[in-house]
Amino acid sequence: MPPVPPSGPPPPRRGASAELLARVPKLLDAMRSVGSGLELRDTLNRICRTAADLAHARYAAIGVIDAEGDGLAEFVHHGVDEATARRIGYLPDGRKGLLGSLVRDPGPVRLTDLTEDPRSCGFPEHHPPMRSFLGVPIHVQGEVFGNLYLTDKRAGEPFDEYDLAMVRVLATEAGIAIGNARLYEAAQQRERWIDGSVAVTTALLSGGDMDEALQVVAEQARRLSGARAGIVLLPAEGGGLEIVAVAAHHPTGALGRVIPSDNGIVAELLAGRAVFVDDAATDPRMEAGPVRGYGPIMLLPLCRDGRVLGGLVMPRARGDRPFTRAERALGDRFASQAALALMMADAQRDRERLAVYEDRDRIARDLHDLVIQRLFATGMMLESAQRRTSVPEVRDGVGGAVDELDVTIQEIRSAIFALRRPDEAPEGLRTRVLREITMAAVPLGFTPSHRFVGPVDTAVGDLTGKNLIAALRETLSNAFRHAHATRIEVVVDATVTLADGRPGVRLTVADDGVGLPRGGRRSGLRNLERRAETVGGTSGTGPGIGADGGGTTVLWEAPY
Repeated sequence: MPPVPPSGPPPPRRGASAELLARVPKLLDAMRSVGSGLELRDTLNRICRTAADLAHARYAAIGVIDAEGDGLAEFVHHGVDEATARRIGYLPDGRKGLLGSLVRDPGPVRLTDLTEDPRSCGFPEHHPPMRSFLGVPIHVQGEVFGNLYLTDKRAGEPFDEYDLAMVRVLATEAGIAIGNARLYEAAQQRERWIDGSVAVTTALLSGGDMDEALQVVAEQARRLSGARAGIVLLPAEGGGLEIVAVAAHHPTGALGRVIPSDNGIVAELLAGRAVFVDDAATDPRMEAGPVRGYGPIMLLPLCRDGRVLGGLVMPRARGDRPFTRAERALGDRFASQAALALMMADAQRDRERLAVYEDRDRIARDLHDLVIQRLFATGMMLESAQRRTSVPEVRDGVGGAVDELDVTIQEIRSAIFALRRPDEAPEGLRTRVLREITMAAVPLGFTPSHRFVGPVDTAVGDLTGKNLIAALRETLSNAFRHAHATRIEVVVDATVTLADGRPGVRLTVADDGVGLPRGGRRSGLRNLERRAETVGGTSGTGPGIGADGGGTTVLWEAPY
């Protein structure tokens, strides 16, 4: 290996001035090209192409040093076509060989034949042969960002000191361009996370369905972190954490699963500590968890004022890069904002619940102090009138009216008793379905008919029942807003057998409205499909109950 020349301009030699003058315009063009963009990945590719062209090299690459400084987090290359790259399949990790040596001791290196260097560990299968080598470090804001590698000068000659000098100048300009690109990327990334936090806050404080709001949290976490899934955990009644929202490319079946508190990861989250895993497949703490098949994972507690409200899990695919320090910091801020919004939403629901209880107390007092007293007085007047009349028909009629008043008074007293019981026992699925139908009757202008088949209250589990109610609410809302129906039939059948042989429950909502418009929005139907998929079910549509199949029938089914 020839000695590395000192920094500064190359030593003068015969013909050097002419060669240098010939290269300067090309160097200036190269520097201008390197600094012409702001996207980091595009900037790295552009540096590789420009450096290879400047030094007449066949191949060029940039190895980006990881946060720990002992390997490569990224390897960008130029000159190797995609088919060859796929056959090689392996990108250098910078932990061994010549590239590993440059990571540990960054400095300019120029070799006539890299295969003869003792630090070289050979090439993987299908890798093109390479001989001459030139490597220089790239500094960004005073720190080593990575190394620029050039191999195989096209004329078959080794790289000379002029190549080294030009590439070092280019590396300096590349450091400036990379610094600008990193600042731009960081600003863009922060803007995305801020927008995501705003979306989460809006969803949680909108006063809408809490499940939908938590789903927004999961979807934003997945999108912003570049993860394969976003998972929201909330404390379970019996201890541990329950998975209450999942946003993933494919159904996971994890919704509703409770992870016990004796799990090491759950214990860390409940203690308010973040957990970062490089590879879930090899981490023993992930053995019993729902993210075993993933790679790097970021697990963040939802904490506010020393109180742990839940957890947020963002797993990446196997082989993906670990989360950077910047991503961890942004994720932590996102989780903190989500926790604040969650706490404010809880307080808002408590205020609304208190207002409902106060209103119920007022109604109960009015019923007791005004309505019952008046009914009782009316009954006394009727009884007095009954005693005074001698006509049997009138006496019987008045007696019947008095009996009806007594029954009415007893029913009102039962209603008062129910209004003054805020902590009622959990209601069955049948009661919740009837409530949704009754509530929908007001905007619809008529009451949909209903029918129950099978053990609806006892067979259907809480998770499936909760999603069925949400699906019924969505379907009735769509019928009111879009269908213009005059008749709706609701059937809840708990005796069906699903396509895969499992027992399940089927919700059928049929109307005689205008049907599904061509090319119209399908967001409501997509919500129904997503709800069904989260519990392992399906959703679809068919002809309605109007004339000639007019209207729409929505079928929603899921296992118990």
